[in-house]
Amino acid sequence: MLGRIRDDDIAEVREKARIDDVVGSYVTLRRAGGGSLKGLCPFHDEKSPSFHVTPARQMFHCFGCQEGGDVIAFLMKIDGLTFIESVERLAEKYGVQLRREGGDDKPERPRGPARGRLLEGHKIAQQFYAEQLLTPEAAKARQFLEERGFDHAAAELFGVGFAPSGGEALYRHLKGRRFTDEEVVAAGLVAQGRSMYDRFRGRLLWPIREASGETIGFGARRIFDDDRIEAKYLNTPETPIYKKSQVLYGIDLARREIGSSGQAVVVEGYTDVMACHLAGVKTAVATCGTAFGEDHARVLRRFVKDDQSGEVIFTFDGDAAGQKAAMRVFENDHMFTSPTYVAVAPDGLDPCDLRLQQGDEAVRELVSTRRPLYQFAMENVLARYDLDRADSRVDALRAAAQMVSSVRDSSKVDAFTREIAQMIGVDVEQARAEVRKAASRPAEKKPQHTERRAVPPAGPAVPGQQDGPPAAPRRPMPRLDDPRYAIERELLKVVLQDPTTVGRTTTYVTVDDFTHPVCRALWAAVMAAGGVESGAGDPGWANRVLASATEPLVQRTVTALGVEPVRLASELTVQYVLALVHKLQELTATRRIDDVKSRLQRTNQATQADEYTKLFSQLVVLEQHRRTLRDRLAGEQ
Repeated sequence: MLGRIRDDDIAEVREKARIDDVVGSYVTLRRAGGGSLKGLCPFHDEKSPSFHVTPARQMFHCFGCQEGGDVIAFLMKIDGLTFIESVERLAEKYGVQLRREGGDDKPERPRGPARGRLLEGHKIAQQFYAEQLLTPEAAKARQFLEERGFDHAAAELFGVGFAPSGGEALYRHLKGRRFTDEEVVAAGLVAQGRSMYDRFRGRLLWPIREASGETIGFGARRIFDDDRIEAKYLNTPETPIYKKSQVLYGIDLARREIGSSGQAVVVEGYTDVMACHLAGVKTAVATCGTAFGEDHARVLRRFVKDDQSGEVIFTFDGDAAGQKAAMRVFENDHMFTSPTYVAVAPDGLDPCDLRLQQGDEAVRELVSTRRPLYQFAMENVLARYDLDRADSRVDALRAAAQMVSSVRDSSKVDAFTREIAQMIGVDVEQARAEVRKAASRPAEKKPQHTERRAVPPAGPAVPGQQDGPPAAPRRPMPRLDDPRYAIERELLKVVLQDPTTVGRTTTYVTVDDFTHPVCRALWAAVMAAGGVESGAGDPGWANRVLASATEPLVQRTVTALGVEPVRLASELTVQYVLALVHKLQELTATRRIDDVKSRLQRTNQATQADEYTKLFSQLVVLEQHRRTLRDRLAGEQ
């Protein structure tokens, strides 16, 4: 039975273990004046530093959560150690020989193996795996690294290793170092079934380390085709020292650079971290087999400048999974006070492939050309809609407003609202109104996205007809008696009931002058029946149109409009028909003007000067055309 550690040895540990050095392994500290240092508290979530360290007195205190104490108390709190374990770890690190006094005092220990033994097991395992990478069996693992641009020096820098295929190599090695079965299983290095066997077998391994540099787990990649475990990557299971939601791969190498530069780059994989560091982006880290979450953000915020001078950059693959990951991060943008950005290579390459194909400079350029995360997320949503169509702009605004209304930081909402107004091409007040509406809408009633669809190259849109893959969900069919469609309805009435009077007045009317799907399809049936002029003097004209209509709904509309009284005039005259035609064309001109204005709003005058000039010229012509139509209408009334 070990006795208690002598008090003078504990005092020597307190004296030699500099508190600023120990705390600095976990928290980025900056000078605060008066001989003190300060940083973001690692014990509670905060955005302004209230955690102070005074090296002269070997003390720390947080004015936010009131945690405080000496260097031993800090280690106990941050790593969940007992007093004895904290003293032992500091003594080992700072070269203090601990002596024990006889007695019955039993040091407090948590259930299961001591943390120090688990860490020691991982240290030995990492060294063992690194040595195995040089063996003939690991030839394919070395080839994997070489094909991705990583030489032996890079493997050494990141501690990359290889797990032999045998199944018991590490287990026997650890047993030879006097580790018990309980310890190696608790560490997650060995699994227990009918017998003990290595958790990782025949795989390339990356050690996962704490900010202090201690190995606490491994990530393992499948490299052999006959590997019976199908998963490409395996990670250490949850253990007393490894919690995947609280670990960032590469933080041990990146933390000092993150602290000095105020920038953190979050990538998606182990090889991406390696590629970034070797290319000169030494602030890169990655999650370990899980999505980036709030606990990961807390780890980063210990080191990054969590204010407007710092920045967090996320890199994502250009595929659908990468875009989905970006949206998840955007939804949790409140995790940082620092601005958040996204960096996606134009061809969708991840940093590892980008470095391999285009070199180190391309990786540095990827990070330097980052874009605001909110802008990327909004463009991702708006890409589903055809913003050249008025109805799609309404849907796009509704979807974007729902996204903006979910942002928890209210100070950002108005800025994002102005941004979506610019991107969609709508008035800012209209966007604000939609955001307010979305904020009051129950969460379960979020608007459904209508997918962007290609406009058919020719011919009218007929109800039930689809171009390309079906868009889901579809906008419900509007009622034909809606006042918005009154002019379309009345013109079609007179076309069906009196083609002789209508005559050539509709020569310049096209399917694009109609906005209701049924009216578009009905006009297509009129054209298929020979056109309005061919119906002059033909008592069977309406039946010819009916025969040309293929959709039941359109057929029912033909019979309805063929007998319904013309309501907007006491007497049907050519002047009345011309007034309907000119009003219809004025509405078309107005829609086109709105479309061009929207596109102008979305066009950068500085970088897209030619396109901007072209659109502006179109707008001038359309405005003149609309004035002409209005003048004609005034003369006809």
